[in-house]
Amino acid sequence: MKQETRESTLTVEEFEDFYAQKAAALTGQLYVMLGDLQEAQDVVQEAFVKGWSRRRQLDRDGHPEAWIRTVAWRLAVSRWRGRRRTADAWRRRGAPPARVPEPGPEQVVLVDALRELPAQQRRTLTLHYLCDLTVEQIAHEAGLSLSTVKTHLARGRTALARHLRDFHFEEGPVV
Repeated sequence: MKQETRESTLTVEEFEDFYAQKAAALTGQLYVMLGDLQEAQDVVQEAFVKGWSRRRQLDRDGHPEAWIRTVAWRLAVSRWRGRRRTADAWRRRGAPPARVPEPGPEQVVLVDALRELPAQQRRTLTLHYLCDLTVEQIAHEAGLSLSTVKTHLARGRTALARHLRDFHFEEGPVV
């Protein structure tokens, strides 16, 4: 007979506390990874919904935050793929893609610089600097080798530094 172990399941109250404590931070982390606040909010919320139905899989003594973050990241990647397929289908049909206005000067320079990086470098830098994960933790969470994580960090830092160094602030009249 299969027995349920009470210790391995987050209670409703524990899950609610976990959500209250971590939702904002996870949304911020995914925002930095994705560069889109609305998308970050959506995927984090959806990841928590998946987490709710899988409370037994969330290891209290482990890292339920990492589980939610990984699920949110995978949801975002899945959405990107769907959007790409849709855009490709529209291009094949001949419909012109919607014109997106270029970012104005009010955009935060760092967010703009991060958007220039490949997604995996942006994710790795976010996990390391914003989430304060070690190289080993990033490798485990992202399913990458240690050397790949180190390479993404080194290349991401170099590209980010180059982009920020090349950015010139134009001074204008203060209104």
